[in-house]
Parts: sequence; C-alpha cells; structure tokens
Amino acid sequence: MFVTEIFKSIQGEGTRAGLPCIFVRLTGCNLRCTWCDTAYAFHGGTKMGVEEVLARVDELAGRGDGLSGARARVPLVELTGGEPLLQEEVYPLAEKLIGAGYTVMIETSGERFAGRLPGEVIKIVDVKCPDSGEADTFEMRNLAVLDAKDEVKFVLMTRRDYEFAREFTERHRLAERVRQVLFSPVFDDPAGKWQGLEPRTLVEWILADGLPVRLGLQLHKFVWDPATKGV
Repeated sequence: MFVTEIFKSIQGEGTRAGLPCIFVRLTGCNLRCTWCDTAYAFHGGTKMGVEEVLARVDELAGRGDGLSGARARVPLVELTGGEPLLQEEVYPLAEKLIGAGYTVMIETSGERFAGRLPGEVIKIVDVKCPDSGEADTFEMRNLAVLDAKDEVKFVLMTRRDYEFAREFTERHRLAERVRQVLFSPVFDDPAGKWQGLEPRTLVEWILADGLPVRLGLQLHKFVWDPATKGV
C-alpha cells in the first residue's frame, strides 16, 4: 500500500478526542472537498507492506517493550487518508491490527462501501454536505453496516450545510443507529482559501433545534498550528 505518514499524536476528533492514538495515513483520495486540510495526502506516499506498517505501529505504540496490542502504551490506531478504502491492503491491515490487540478506527469519506471491514473496526463515516463540493457522494449502503460502536460526521461550512445535516440525521434516525452523530464546523484555513463556521454559531443552531448530536472540534488544531502535518 502507499502510505503518506505514520505518527503518534492525540485523537483530535470524535468521541475519543484527546486520547493518545497511532495514525496510519494512506495516500490517495478520489474526492476534492473545498475545505480539505490533508491535500498533501492526495499523491506520492511510500510503498509499504502490511507487516512493515504493523511493525511501525508496534514501535510507536510501545510494543517493543514486550507489551501486547491490548496492553501497549498506545492501544488505539486510526486508519485515515486521503481515503483509506481506496487501497485493497487496508483490509488485511485492519485484520492484523485487530489480531495484535489494537482498537482500530477508520475515518472514511462515506463514498466507499465500508461493509468489507472486519466487524470490530470502529467506522467514522462522513456524509458530505452541499458546500463541500462533493454532495451526493454518500454510499447509502453504509447505513446498513453502521452500528452502536460507529460514528457519523458532518463537516459544516454554512447554514445550508447545517440544514442538510439536520435533515439527513433525522430522516435516517442516525442517533439511534450509531454511537454518536458529530457536527463539525470547518476550521478557518490559515492560507485564506475558505472561511470557517464559527463554532458558537453552530452551537446556537444545535441548541435551538434540540438535536441529539455532538459538537466536534478539531482538538489537534488548538494544540498545534493548524497547518502542522503529522499531528
């Protein structure tokens, strides 16, 4: 597979935000969201085998001290991208990581069917909103493979995005299907390519409508400079 980077940081998003985590960022994406903050993962990367990736994860997680994945200093691993489901090797990699005792998450755009992943993998599935530029790309079959350990995320840039996410959440009863529905405001691009959504404004909309969703902020962008890679 082609890998852009493997690094140790804190989980920046979702219900596990703040926890130490090993990230495996695979190369390549077939979508081009207007607000994408990982465009550097679209091309290039280093070719690595499944065992090479697992060895690097073990090294970063502290298994070199004889700990199993379940007892490693960092037992949480996220497969991300780009779009990790574009690479066939992601499936045996996920199986190997689970077999080694890790808690495995995958963050995916929602455009690819996630039903081939091992059942233990925690799926963080995006639904692209209108102002992402990639509306109507969600693979509807994913609704059937989501369960109580998974999360659905909407990245919001405008009121139109919010109304789309609210309607989609209610129509498909997402709060009853998954562990958490996340509404995440677009973070201002430091290069000025887009204007983000003020988190307070989003909170006011959520509270006014009484939605059973969680505000999602990209925690790592408050800890490090928002443009920093590998965090």
